[in-house]
Amino acid sequence: MPALDDVLQQKLQLLAAKHQLRAPRATGRDEGVAVWREGKRLISFSCNDYLGLSRHPQVIAAARAALEKYGAGAGASRLVTGDHSFYTELESLLAENKHTQAACVFGSGYLANLGTIPALVGSGDLIVADKFIHACMLDAARLSGATLMRFAHNSLPHCRLLLEANRREHHHCLILSETVFSMDGDRAPLPELAALAQEFDSWLMVDGAHDVFSPATHHSPPVTIQMGTLSKAAGSYGGYVCGSQTLIDYLKTAARSLIYSTGLPPASVAASIAAINIMQAQPELCAMPLAHARYFTSLLGMPQAQSAIVPLIVRDSDKALAASKILEENGFLVAAIRPPTVPENTARLRFAFSALHEKSQIEAVAKIIKEQGWLCAPSP
Repeated sequence: MPALDDVLQQKLQLLAAKHQLRAPRATGRDEGVAVWREGKRLISFSCNDYLGLSRHPQVIAAARAALEKYGAGAGASRLVTGDHSFYTELESLLAENKHTQAACVFGSGYLANLGTIPALVGSGDLIVADKFIHACMLDAARLSGATLMRFAHNSLPHCRLLLEANRREHHHCLILSETVFSMDGDRAPLPELAALAQEFDSWLMVDGAHDVFSPATHHSPPVTIQMGTLSKAAGSYGGYVCGSQTLIDYLKTAARSLIYSTGLPPASVAASIAAINIMQAQPELCAMPLAHARYFTSLLGMPQAQSAIVPLIVRDSDKALAASKILEENGFLVAAIRPPTVPENTARLRFAFSALHEKSQIEAVAKIIKEQGWLCAPSP
């Protein structure tokens, strides 16, 4: 039998041949949108801290106070002794801001999906999912044991076709999509998907991890199950599911990723509470990432951004890596996204805009894109 390292070395060589090798690079975050890599200060367009709240003084102060009072960790799972008092306040805030009866906080967005989907459907049930759902939704769907079918991205006719052909053969049906798709930045047609769910006696669950909204003005779509994260716009860590009180009561006794995971550190939960309070009080802050993304697309003559995420597709993985390197040499950090994270022949630069970006920074990076001729790549 070949040794484990020999087998893994062969796998690494195959990944290298396909330009799919990955390795973390130490990155230190500075003030605003600046980061440090290998001693060089860069302006980042790759961070998901959309509102800059991870470094907000009120968020840091809340985390520090909780750390000093309650210590570094929760000590146990939430159903044992890890359900510290901050959880109640955070879940109440989340339910209020999502216009639902209740909420349940998980250890991460990945754990929220991984626990919720298998708790709701299983063998004999059907999942109909958008082709571009996040990896954690896809992993959870496969883990559930339900029959999984995927419709073309944002295609209502294809979704309907799958439901018409397969819904009657299954006991329960769960439709999966996202509010904002993390690699493309486009939005799902949620009202239409909700109408399909109602027509075919199904439940609609959406992942809102990358949706930057103003709680003061946001009106939630008619979605049965709203999942999201606290690690992006909220600037802290954790995930959540919002829905009916019955749904949340059930998840707290049936979601394995909640039951068998240690609770979040008190400091993380306290930071999320502070961040959501800021979002509630400052809707103008929440509007800024989209405004910056739209300024960027207007400078380049691209279709108007639908979210804080704008992909610049260059197709070839080598070209994406080379483009990212050129930007880094010019003082900008923009991640190259390659297969299998995105479909073959759609390698891209993924721009994520923050409320803290300055117009001059956006103009400077747009100028490089024009000079390099990267807009000439045909659409996928």
